[in-house]
Amino acid sequence: MKRKFAVTIARQYGSGGLMIAKRLSDALNVPFYDKTLLQIAAKKSGLGENFFEKADEDKNFLTAGISANAFNTNPIFDDSLFKIQSDIIKQLARKDSAIFVGRCADYVLRDYPYCVNIFIYANDKDRIQLLVLEKNIIEKEAEERMQRVDKERAKYYSYYTQKIWGAINFYHLCVNSSVLGIDETAYFIQSFIEKSLNKN
Repeated sequence: MKRKFAVTIARQYGSGGLMIAKRLSDALNVPFYDKTLLQIAAKKSGLGENFFEKADEDKNFLTAGISANAFNTNPIFDDSLFKIQSDIIKQLARKDSAIFVGRCADYVLRDYPYCVNIFIYANDKDRIQLLVLEKNIIEKEAEERMQRVDKERAKYYSYYTQKIWGAINFYHLCVNSSVLGIDETAYFIQSFIEKSLNKN
């Protein structure tokens, strides 16, 4: 594909979304951005990387004041971090083709002409098994983390986009990675991306 394009990937925790993004990055020969955005944001903003990592690990760190009306007690706690990351996503998308994982990238790039938005989910059993292996934790802890992280992502997404995280009408493709597995799901998404972009 000669034209510049962007792919955004939102995903349930434990669905293998990050692994799929890496495979797509290799297959399409484009960079993907996940936590690397934190390093870029920290450098451009002059804020410590630890601050961005804290915000990334605990979405409630940013949205704690939504119901408590304390959100604006410090301007760095409201839209500042989100705007920094959003500006970086836009800059990177203008510069070259790329894959963006999470961070409301589908919303941030909503006016970008060549963008494919993907949502990846999976069966709870498969998600728990993947987290047990990946994080070296027991099943109970994996299930608790799965529920907590998904809840935080949904809350974060809703706050900044006024949309429902995972709702099918906000994505070009929603796919269950349990059906085909990680590798085949990546291949399926790659084919969808290529056909979608070549159609326009």
